[in-house]
Amino acid sequence: MDNKKKNSNIKCSVAQCKHNMVTEDYCGLDCICVGTHESNPTVLECTNCDSFVKRSAAQG
Repeated sequence: MDNKKKNSNIKCSVAQCKHNMVTEDYCGLDCICVGTHESNPTVLECTNCDSFVKRSAAQG
């Protein structure tokens, strides 16, 4: 079992990520990496949480 601790400094509503706390909209990582898929990002949709890891079905 993963004993994650809520990081109050990182809000996250992506329940599909294994680092999300599920019961609260927070991340369990100490820090995250934010990246982009664009050479010149200009809007929110150009950015990504590069720390995202897809939650497996067993992690519910």
